Amino acid sequence: MTVRFGAGRDVPCAVDGVSLSLGRGEILGIVGESGSGKSQLLRAVMRLPPRGVLLGGAVLWRGRDLATVGEQAMRAVRGGEIALITQDASAALNRVLTVGTQIDESLAAHTVLERRQRRARAVELLELVGIPDAARRLDDHPHQFSGGMLQRVMIAIALASEPGLLLADEPTTALDVTVQEEILRLLLSLRDRLGMSIVLVTHDLGVVARLCERVAVMYAGRIVESCSVAGLFAAPRHPYTRALLASVPGAAAPRTRLAAIEGTAPSIADRAAGCAFHPRCPAARPVCAGMVPPLEEQVPGHQAACLRQRELAGLLAA
Repeated sequence: MTVRFGAGRDVPCAVDGVSLSLGRGEILGIVGESGSGKSQLLRAVMRLPPRGVLLGGAVLWRGRDLATVGEQAMRAVRGGEIALITQDASAALNRVLTVGTQIDESLAAHTVLERRQRRARAVELLELVGIPDAARRLDDHPHQFSGGMLQRVMIAIALASEPGLLLADEPTTALDVTVQEEILRLLLSLRDRLGMSIVLVTHDLGVVARLCERVAVMYAGRIVESCSVAGLFAAPRHPYTRALLASVPGAAAPRTRLAAIEGTAPSIADRAAGCAFHPRCPAARPVCAGMVPPLEEQVPGHQAACLRQRELAGLLAA
């Protein structure tokens, strides 16, 4: 998958040749700093790019390439077979419509239920995501819900037609720790109950450790490491992944400075040639500036895009 903000070969890519696979019932985490292309990747899967953005590549889903199907067919997929939870529930929901009306819109578009049946289903969905007094709250507007409850409403809308795939774009952002825990437990229980697959975009490596089976690390529009969650935490093979893990609060010794990645993540227009991480990488060598490292599997089931991954792995083992 490629996402470009304009036409022409010289136009930089927000998402640059990313390939992923997902099994039924699997939870895949995608992590990386802001600007790495995580959210643009999810929007590309749903064919919901901002105006002026060009998409390339293929999205293979249940025997079809969603990149080539007509818009009418794609509208049936969105919300029906694949659902998206956006980062900011308060911005995603229509403030002048009741919550019940917004759930009903999804049910009307993707089911054959009649009006009375749709209302009963909407109540069931709100109860499923843990909203108390669901029948009464259907007639409330978004501003009458807390942030955590709004996130639950977004999940209820996403689950209205029991999709096979849920794309969750930082579903716990800006929520307090208690509410985050409730949302994560809810996603796990729904995965187990409905058998759906989940792609979870997050900044929180702790969330990845708790929720996901596999993880892909993105930097500057590319995947730089992809493996099992256990493999990532036990033996990361890319310097960027190691830096992310080292910067997690609690990873350092008590009363010491928190580790930080020097510099800032590059904008789309300012990405370096060769390995995009090399200007910030403590292990960089001149060769890193002249060649884009391929995503290679030097350990079974573990891919990394670093020209020095074998050498650096040997140094760590020693």
